[in-house]
Amino acid sequence: MTETVSPQGPQWNIPATNDSGRLRDQESERLKPKQSTRKVITAAVVGTMVEYYDFSIYGFLATTMAALFFVAENDTAALMGTFAAFAVAFFLRVPGGIFFGHIGDRYGRKNALSWTIILMALATAAMGVIPTYVTLGVWATAVLVLARCLQGFAAGGELGGANAFVSESAPAGRRGLHTSMVNSGTYLGSLIACLVALALTSAFTEEQILAWAWRIPFLLSVVIGAIGVWIRSQMEDTPQFKELENKGETKKVPVLELLRTSRGPLFRIVLLGSLITGGYYIAAIYAATYLQTAGGHSSTLAFLSTSLALVLGTITLPIAGRLSDRYGRKPVLFTGSGLAAVLSIPMFMMMAGGTAWQAVVGQSVLYITMSVVNGASNVTYVEMLKASVRYSGLAMGNNISNMALGGTAPFIATWLISVTGNDLAPAGYFIFCAMLTFSAVFFIKETKGIELRVD
Repeated sequence: MTETVSPQGPQWNIPATNDSGRLRDQESERLKPKQSTRKVITAAVVGTMVEYYDFSIYGFLATTMAALFFVAENDTAALMGTFAAFAVAFFLRVPGGIFFGHIGDRYGRKNALSWTIILMALATAAMGVIPTYVTLGVWATAVLVLARCLQGFAAGGELGGANAFVSESAPAGRRGLHTSMVNSGTYLGSLIACLVALALTSAFTEEQILAWAWRIPFLLSVVIGAIGVWIRSQMEDTPQFKELENKGETKKVPVLELLRTSRGPLFRIVLLGSLITGGYYIAAIYAATYLQTAGGHSSTLAFLSTSLALVLGTITLPIAGRLSDRYGRKPVLFTGSGLAAVLSIPMFMMMAGGTAWQAVVGQSVLYITMSVVNGASNVTYVEMLKASVRYSGLAMGNNISNMALGGTAPFIATWLISVTGNDLAPAGYFIFCAMLTFSAVFFIKETKGIELRVD
């Protein structure tokens, strides 16, 4: 500190304190132009699309992966081994959600979301270069499962973070619409994976696919992953996170703060997510296999049917999100889960024993009912949580549902049929998930139009 002399007398040059520096940073942030909502949504949707392409392609190629990496006494046992590896990844989603939730709540939504894409792309590309069981034996299966686990770890930080990212930049009256568009990224990613699987089965013979062509969909991850990383690198963090950071109110260990202050919302998120996790993996991922094994349809029809269901679900999402903005979250959640429970058995009957067109309609109707719930669910989660633990809460709640009901769904559905001998047994699992969600809606408050909590 030094003294200077001026006509007005001595003055002191005082170094800027942390507080004054922080004030200047806050003023600078306030004066910066805000990034457009369209840009925010695009970055979230594209990134989520990339993640779910990577995560879904394994499920769509389940029968191929069973032949290449799982040796068993019969096709059903090999398929169950493939779906068991599919399920294992979901147990890594919870620690992945905690890890990336910590980064997102402590260091920024943007940082966490960029790293989820990088890890997912690397894990998926690794699957494309693994030697098969014929070459490496059981070690091939072990390496495949390890890569699948890395996928699960990365996926654990994606959807919750993307919804936090968009919701914190959206106007209150359109928050349901905007978050539902984020969820469309999961459908679009799965749709692209399904179309790639369809193109693979159409362009190559079964012998070519088993010999080398199966690697193509996994290696594509490098290209689409690079696109997703570049798009997200252009984004700024959300206004609410910047506010927390500037005030020094980010939590040192967000997950502990979440468990200390928000156990009730977390539990309700887990239950509400039952249909959009368990139902999704039945109506989309498992259904492609179900149409072939139970319905006796070709792989081409199965992938076309699943593609149509994903398109219709993608259209349904923003409609449901907008309806939740207008009429409330609870009416939409009740309607979607109720219809899912009532229509499950008739739709599975059409998928298992109907004509090709009946099978397509059955799968599409199941998927649409689940999509109605999905359109209003994530915005409801967002509105339950305060900003300092929002990323962690969304990630943990969504991933616990995924671990318990989603990742295990194809395995359980296959097991139910093998135990009961009844091709309609998976419908019972779909109904169970729908009723859990329907029951949970009674225990939440309507959150339409509220201001998001900062603390």
